[in-house]
Amino acid sequence: MASLIQSEESFTRFIEGFRDDKGEVKYEQALSEMAVKGLKSLTIDFKDLYSFDSDLARTTLEAPGDHLPQFSIATFQKLRIRDPAYADTIRGVNIRFRALPTETALRRMGAEHIGRLIMVTGIIVRATSVLPFILKAAFTCGQCGETILLDQTDQFLKTPRECPSCGSRRGFELNAKESVFIDSQRFAIQERPEELPAGQLPRQINVELRDDVVDVARPGDRVSITGALNLIRKQTRGGTLRVFDFALEANNVDVSGREMELLELTEEDEEEIREIASDPWVHRRIMQSIAPSIFGHDSIKEAILYLLFNGVSKELPDLRIRGDINVLLVGDPGTGKSQMLQFASRVAPRGLLTTGRGSTAAGLTAAVVREGGTGSFVLEAGALVLGDKGIVCIDEMDKMREEDRGAIHPAMEQQMVSIAKGGIVATLNARTSILAAANPTLGRYNPYQTIAQNISLPVTLLSRFDLIFILRDIPEKEKDTKMAEHILRLHLAAGSPATAPLDMELLRKYISYSRRTNPTLTEEVVQAFQSFYVKMRTASLEGGEASAVSITARQLESLVRLAEARARVHLRAEVTVEDAEAAIALMQRSLEQVGIDVETGEIDIDILYSGKPRSLQMQLQAVLGVIGERERIEGMVSDDDLYEAMSSDHGIGRTEAARLIGVLMRDGTIYSPRPGYYKRTV
Repeated sequence: MASLIQSEESFTRFIEGFRDDKGEVKYEQALSEMAVKGLKSLTIDFKDLYSFDSDLARTTLEAPGDHLPQFSIATFQKLRIRDPAYADTIRGVNIRFRALPTETALRRMGAEHIGRLIMVTGIIVRATSVLPFILKAAFTCGQCGETILLDQTDQFLKTPRECPSCGSRRGFELNAKESVFIDSQRFAIQERPEELPAGQLPRQINVELRDDVVDVARPGDRVSITGALNLIRKQTRGGTLRVFDFALEANNVDVSGREMELLELTEEDEEEIREIASDPWVHRRIMQSIAPSIFGHDSIKEAILYLLFNGVSKELPDLRIRGDINVLLVGDPGTGKSQMLQFASRVAPRGLLTTGRGSTAAGLTAAVVREGGTGSFVLEAGALVLGDKGIVCIDEMDKMREEDRGAIHPAMEQQMVSIAKGGIVATLNARTSILAAANPTLGRYNPYQTIAQNISLPVTLLSRFDLIFILRDIPEKEKDTKMAEHILRLHLAAGSPATAPLDMELLRKYISYSRRTNPTLTEEVVQAFQSFYVKMRTASLEGGEASAVSITARQLESLVRLAEARARVHLRAEVTVEDAEAAIALMQRSLEQVGIDVETGEIDIDILYSGKPRSLQMQLQAVLGVIGERERIEGMVSDDDLYEAMSSDHGIGRTEAARLIGVLMRDGTIYSPRPGYYKRTV
């Protein structure tokens, strides 16, 4: 008891005597401002306490359950002297510590940490709603009406054994109005993906939050939590088990997950990064560091490079313009798609890798699950929410079920996940870049079909990717010789080639540092983009109504994102014309692969938006026009009449007309009421 009184006095001296670098009494001033700011807690940097009184700091770490209540009492007494009216309003002060000298990994948490003050970091994967937690229960005796006050310190609600007035042992009712409650919430935090050892399941721990630290974070946020590690008893019908569950009683919560700059960079790191950026060939050096073990695919590596650096998000009064870049790789088996996804997920400061076959809508977005202890519904975050401000790599996207793929649509464009289940209506941030890979439906990519015909992905999803690239495995002697030599040299060296200018750790730091720059467009860049956009649109306009539309406003926004990402590679504050021209060239290479009408050879953006080129749409419209005219006269149209009208009016032969009719039948636009006759569905 004497030691606790001594620690209380030591803490009072710390509040009164600690001065910061400016010579100001830091915590005395913070105590004075509590009433103005409406605070119930005094947050203390642990290094300040350690530098002032190392013995007090050590005893606080070892027995927070004993010392923190004494610190709160001492601080409350000082507040009562300064501002008694505000002290009576809050009825107590919480002492919260942040930034402990050492961090305890969730995977290393064990019995030696029980009862100690520790600091852990992780991602919130589940959160309950805010519920009242009882501190002091007031019970009313059913016999005499006497009110009995009981302090609640146990896990379960404690009721009076007997009434002190009449001796009654039952009939007690909880008087909520006279009882003392505080807010409470429960989190489940999980290890960060980049810290997870290969082949291991992520560890989790439940976190109990009380009073004014509730609701400061939500699923998907990365947090650093200071708290005391306690135990929860496991009850069975036979009694209490000898095995317990860990629970962290949170003392303080710092939310660090809303930005991607997760890596702590030293001054030496920053100096090295700035030196790399000053190299005029920095773009080439970083390009050569992207998946160096994979031969070739320069355009795809450039796209992945821009995806890792990303453009700049803009918050306008009425909408938010995303800066994250989405890239889709479609190709033959064995072309290195999965390896590129694995590299991107590992080098990104925040990256997640999942597969389409093993992912559900709830696993990708968010789920409402029933909590075991209380039976209430809680919100559980999925991959896109956990990857907020990072990248999510989805391999074999074509293997996903249709209902699971639909969950990605709003997350890719609006960058948020909305959920309404079990009485929980929530909107979670999913500000993530998506790097996806898909295999052609028939095993190999057919260049004589559109991309929508080659892969089983809806066009609504395809149109949300900024860049789409096709990887084809075509025999070519010179290229095959170089690739074989490259692969065999890898095996000979038994590892990645040492020629990569930047190793993976340095590249991660470079990407993290680049996020501090937000390059802006210059007037020259605006003119370059505008002239390119108008030129592409004018070419479509000159061809008349039947000509293909080669570019839309969505591609224009993609160009801006790509140019901003390229400027970030150079750590530039402004986007240059060189960045704009490089973005235009990359966009054209993508459109030449996936946006080409295989019949006319023209770039046609309608292939991505509708799955059908403009030329095919005009032919289908002609067929529908003929059927519509004959319907008004005869009610339906026969095979022979339709073929004759198509040939005489539009110059379309019988074979081609039959193919067009087949397309309309499969789409459900027309139907056959009886063999040899057709009608429109609507």
